[in-house]
Amino acid sequence: MRKMIALVAAVALLGVVLGAVAHIPLPVSTAAAAVIAVWLLVFAVRERHARRAAR
Repeated sequence: MRKMIALVAAVALLGVVLGAVAHIPLPVSTAAAAVIAVWLLVFAVRERHARRAAR
């Protein structure tokens, strides 16, 4: 049940974010997307490094 609630909340949040992106200029949304992509890449690298170090 908690997973379903989390999924519904995530979809609702995605709708809010996409609605906000539709109202801001393209360069601003592109820059925000780039920042998020870099953050996710750093997170993935750190997680992968932590898993290898734990072995």
